[in-house]
Order: sequence, then structure tokens, then C-alpha cells
Amino acid sequence: MTMHSSSTDSVNALATGESSSLASFEPAIMSNTPFESPLAQALSELSLTLEPAQIGALLSYLDLLQRWNQVYNLTAVRDPQAMLVQHLFDSLAVVKPLEAVWWQLGGRASPYPARVMDVGTGAGLPGLVLALVWPQAEVHLVEPVGKKTAFLEKAVGALGLRGRVTVHQQRVEQVQLREAPELIVCRAFASLADFATSVEHLIRPTNQVPTTQVAAMKAQWPEDEIAELRARNPGWSVAGHARYQVPHLEAQRRLIWLEHASLAGRA
Repeated sequence: MTMHSSSTDSVNALATGESSSLASFEPAIMSNTPFESPLAQALSELSLTLEPAQIGALLSYLDLLQRWNQVYNLTAVRDPQAMLVQHLFDSLAVVKPLEAVWWQLGGRASPYPARVMDVGTGAGLPGLVLALVWPQAEVHLVEPVGKKTAFLEKAVGALGLRGRVTVHQQRVEQVQLREAPELIVCRAFASLADFATSVEHLIRPTNQVPTTQVAAMKAQWPEDEIAELRARNPGWSVAGHARYQVPHLEAQRRLIWLEHASLAGRA
């Protein structure tokens, strides 16, 4: 896996002093935890069929996140049960909507994108979860904050994802890839206008297929953000949206698909 030097420095810094116990923590692939049963129920509700090793890896990721969060404040959600629902279930809930649009917009040869970028991934949400659910996908996690990328590097190694998951400790505007991603997604990253502007340089050229799909996870219908997108970003528009439900949460979520005019009709 390619590791940026700034991210490597962060990992090294966290391996000393107070943080040494966390930096050396290597979770086993877990099972029979208090969260195994509710996770299995949530997967059933979401019509997701995973191998036991994938389920164990999701539980291990949650355990590692809880441990690091106690020291490094990676997320404001601290209660383990709330983490399960608001982070893990929330990320799992978007899998089927992403896959559905992936097929609808192109009749793809594979059930999910081959190259995925998660912008402003934070603690790996939803990017690390997608990497565990989509075992053949190459995933790029973009996050500028050092303590978060240090956690991501640790999680990638502990979960056996080296080689197909890359952590970029950069702003997305600075990221350059050899091959364009087939899906760019964000969760709680920025307004639609700022998101579109920041990823425009990463979109696949119009003479290549499949085109890059751009999707934003939102808590509700972002009317004001859509108006701002139209005003600030000529060429960008909302191509579609999907409602989806997160298990154990009453509120619905929205997946917003963005399209650039130069890519219209290229699916």
C-alpha cells in the first residue's frame, strides 16, 4: 500500500509515550461480541449477505474505533451502542443504494465499483466499511487530519486491507490518482457545491467509460445546497437521489447523485 510520508509520521508519533498501547493494538477478527446479534439483524434488514470473516472484520473495526476514540477523539459519538448504529449501520445502509445506481447508470460488468474514493473519510466512514463489504474494490481514503489518518493506517493493517486500501493525508484538491475512481462518495464532508468543486479534477475523461459516479450522503433533502450548487457550479446538477433507512434510526437518509454536464449520457 502506498503510504504518504505525512501519514507515516503520524503513525510513528502515535507509537510513543501515552499512545503506545493503542498503536500496538492488533485486533483479532472478532465474533461473539455483544454487537454480533444486532449487526446480523441489521444486515438482514439491509438485505446484505456477508461472509463470517467480513462480519468479524466489521466488529473488529468497531472495537478498534472505540479504543482509539477514548484517547484521540476521532468522533463525537462515544457510546459504543451509538457508534454501532450511527457509524456502522449508517455506512452499511448506503451499500445497496450505491450498488443499485451503479447498475442503473451503466449496466456494469461488476456488482460494485472497482475504484472508490471516500472524501473527508474521518475515521473511515463509509470508506473502510465499503472496503470490507466490497472485497475486490480498490479504496482511497482521503483525510487531511493527522490523528485520523494515523488511525486509518492502523485499521488498514489490522484488518488485512493493505494492498487495496490507500490512505491519503491530504486535502482532496491535492490528490492525484493514476486511474480515475469509478465512484467518489462523501459523508458529512461539505456542501454539494464545495464537494463538486473539490473532486472535479478527479473525474474520468468523457471519452472513457465507465464514467465516475459522484454521490453525497445527506441526512435530509438539501434544498439550500442544491440551489447553491446551481448558482456556483455551472455544469453540475443533481442527477438523482435515493431514500434509505438506517436500522434502529427513525430518521431517513438521502443519497444524492451529482452529474457534470460533460459526463451526461456517458454511462
